[in-house]
This record gives sequence, structure tokens and C-alpha cells, in this order.
Amino acid sequence: MSQPPLIDASTRLLVVAPHPDDESLAAGMLIQRCLAAGGSVDVVLLTDGDDNPWPQRWLEKRVFVGAAGRRRWGARRRIEVAAALGRLGVPVDRLHAQGWHDMQVTAQLRHHHEASVGALRAVIERVSPTLVVIPDLGDRHPDHGAGHVLARLALHAAGSTADLLTYMVHGTEACAPEDLIVPDLDPGRQATKIAAVQEHGTQMVLSRERMLALAARPERFDRPAVVAVGDTLRLPWRPGAMARSRLRVLLADGQGARHWTWRSAPLERDGDDWLLALRPVPGPAFVKLTADLSTPWIFDRYGWIAQDPEPVGLVARPVG
Repeated sequence: MSQPPLIDASTRLLVVAPHPDDESLAAGMLIQRCLAAGGSVDVVLLTDGDDNPWPQRWLEKRVFVGAAGRRRWGARRRIEVAAALGRLGVPVDRLHAQGWHDMQVTAQLRHHHEASVGALRAVIERVSPTLVVIPDLGDRHPDHGAGHVLARLALHAAGSTADLLTYMVHGTEACAPEDLIVPDLDPGRQATKIAAVQEHGTQMVLSRERMLALAARPERFDRPAVVAVGDTLRLPWRPGAMARSRLRVLLADGQGARHWTWRSAPLERDGDDWLLALRPVPGPAFVKLTADLSTPWIFDRYGWIAQDPEPVGLVARPVG
């Protein structure tokens, strides 16, 4: 069984949250434990959660939500995250809000790679964290997967040696429950975490039961598997000919983001599998399939895969 990270007065914790509420759901107990030990906590908020129309329609009694309405909703959720962090003991000046658009973190990575990685790198260099908590790469919400990629690239660009934790909110963990460790079961910290989650009142309107169930789960951790390194990456997906006609292949590494139609991507067939040629760039590389289609389904079908020559840190996955 893996050992939990050491938390003491020297710990500088940085939590990366794609949306308001992720900071509390993913690391509410870890944040409290770090502060109780005399350490410091900073939170990077990637989006203001401005594209969550159903609770907004319910609360505002409107059907159409335009750009002004999304800004208004994002401002409301920014207030909520500040209140939640206050419950956990984190002052508002420790919140580093990027203001990117909800459901658009993949687009942010794809079209503004240098600026986006640079923004996170600036926070990392300012905070100099010893422990970093980011979304799990396998999380099915596209903002979470892209948030992982951006954070990993920024950590590499900054030369960070911090321990790494990741968390799963949307999806199922790949590791066996018996391989997980439970670093904190303190009932007082659990109650404070639930109170922090309840500060996100907009999310309680239509999803109260789900949110409280997520908040009640223990924060657990395991260690990542070593990923083989080479000049190609074997894709785990086998899309059919019709799907391939609509798919794009997105590669993100230390050199930037590159995307192709399936037909123009540097792919080779190996039996039933496909191999993607990688660029000779130091650090991790990440690959995703996307169809660029407008759909009400928000979760990823394909998700991301990674090649990492130096997997470091831990993987944190809260499980039921």
C-alpha cells in the first residue's frame, strides 16, 4: 500500500479546480489538514462555471441564457467559491481565478496553448508548491481532462518538483480499492468540507443529493502506473470509418498544441491499432480525440491518453 504525502508546516499546497465546487469536493479535507499543520494553501480556478444553464434557468425563471446571463452566473459562482474557501480557512487572496469559459478548457488548450500554460506556470512559480492537486486525466468531464493536461505541462515548464495528486469527480477509478490509501477520516474536517460544498448554493438547487454524496466520499490516493516511452504512442481507440471522417486528433506537449483531421494526422496502422508519431520534445505528451460537434452530451467519449517519461507524485481519487 502506498504512503500518503507528508503534510506539515513546510507544505505549500496548490489545488487546481476547473469549476467552482471542485476545490471543496476534491480536496476539502486535504486543504484543512494542510492549514491545521501550519502549511499554506492556494487554489487555481480555471473557469467561473458560467455555462451551467439548467440551475440558472430554474433560479432566474428564464429559458434563454445569453452571454450577459452567463457572465452574471459566473460572477455569482465566484462569490460562492470564495465563501466555500472561507469555510475551509483559505483567504480570498489565495484564489487565483483565470476566468476561462466553462466547457471551453480544451479549446483554451488547443487555441491558446502558450498563454494558458504560461498563466498556470506563473502561479506555480509564485507559489512554489510542494504538493499539487489536479484533476485526474481519466475524468470524463472535458474541462477536467484538459485541466490535468494544462497543469502537467505548466508544472514541467516551471521545473516543479512538487508531489502530484490527482482527483476523480466524473468517472470510475482504474485502480483497485484495496490499493488505495485513506489519509484522513477526521469527522470534524469531513463536516466542514460538507459545509463548504453547501456554500455552492447554485449547484444545490438541482443536484443537492449528488453533491452531498460526492462531498461525503473519502479523499483517497494511489500511485500512477509507469507509462512506456517511445517515439510513437499507441492509441487505445479503434473508431470506425464513419467516425474517423469526423474526428480530429489533438496532441499537446511542451512544444504546443497541434491538431489534425484523422486523415491528415501522422498515424500508422499496426494490426487493429493505430500509432501516433510524437515530437521529440522533453516532458509529457497528451493525445485526445475530438469530433468538434455540437451536442448536449457534455462528457468525453474518448478522453485523453498520456506518455510521460518521468511519472512523479501520487494519484488521488475520491471513491465511494
